[in-house]
Amino acid sequence: MNTVSPTRQHSPALSPPTSAGDSVPATPTRRRPAFDWRIRFAVLALIWGFSFLLIKVGTHGFAPFQVTFGRLFFGTAVLAVVMAVRRERLPRGLRTWGHLMIAGFFLNALPFSLFAYAELTIPSTLAGICNATSPLWGMALSLVALSEDRPTRRRVAGLGIGFLGVLTVLGAWQGFAGVDMTGTLLALLASLSYPVGWIYVRRTLAGSSHSHLSLTGAQLLLATLQLAVVTPLFTVLPTAFPVVPLLAVVALGALGTGLAMLLQYGLVAEVGPTTATMVTYFIPVIATAAGVLVLGEQLGWNTPVGALVVLAGAALTQSRRQP
Repeated sequence: MNTVSPTRQHSPALSPPTSAGDSVPATPTRRRPAFDWRIRFAVLALIWGFSFLLIKVGTHGFAPFQVTFGRLFFGTAVLAVVMAVRRERLPRGLRTWGHLMIAGFFLNALPFSLFAYAELTIPSTLAGICNATSPLWGMALSLVALSEDRPTRRRVAGLGIGFLGVLTVLGAWQGFAGVDMTGTLLALLASLSYPVGWIYVRRTLAGSSHSHLSLTGAQLLLATLQLAVVTPLFTVLPTAFPVVPLLAVVALGALGTGLAMLLQYGLVAEVGPTTATMVTYFIPVIATAAGVLVLGEQLGWNTPVGALVVLAGAALTQSRRQP
């Protein structure tokens, strides 16, 4: 989500590397974390899984752009505090800031907004499952945009299986009855936006001398500024601030964006990107459970079955030929 993501989202320097082929530059050795990586892995999965529920609750009181702006604002605030404590500086150079502006759009501003608009008309469970298609989009795009990312039979099969899973989730055999196609397409476009951003970052900012924290903080800051410009143009200032939606937006930003990014990069540095990005496969499961148990959303048999097929296909697209 982030993802997740991928990273992620989700990229080698800025977003959770949940698409095929992403890698993260090595970081200096740090002191041993207070909590075992498995605990932090579980916390990250829970945070990102519940993010779709928080988006849905946030849209009950605020316009989608306002939810996204709040998410980015509070997420940026968390990273700003951490940067101040660690005495990290923002990156320098107009070229770097230009690349970060584009990265912030595709990895944060655009997908966050699309998910918020999608959840006006689709359940949070479906949004979470759509998010799981990011590795599928990433594999398809990388074959075109990254010359070093060659297809294998297993990965191509995974792509086909994954999209069959999407058709199963949507109930294609019954003409997509009961599914809001506009909201679903917005969620799928949001999932597509992540790998577009990851590939762009990989081609422009991979190997940057700046720290992950510095680049991510700048990326979120620029995405926040983008929403600060767009939001007043398409929404009116709220006349009320209902407590539950407001708390949902604060949690979405502070936990689902700020803290989640810190957890993700800590995991990547400690156990490597392959293990860290496995969190992607837990997100739709948690999102589905949260939507059903907390929001009372209804599931047909095809939703969980299709979600499992999507995850199986996504796992195959991540496979690599052994040397």
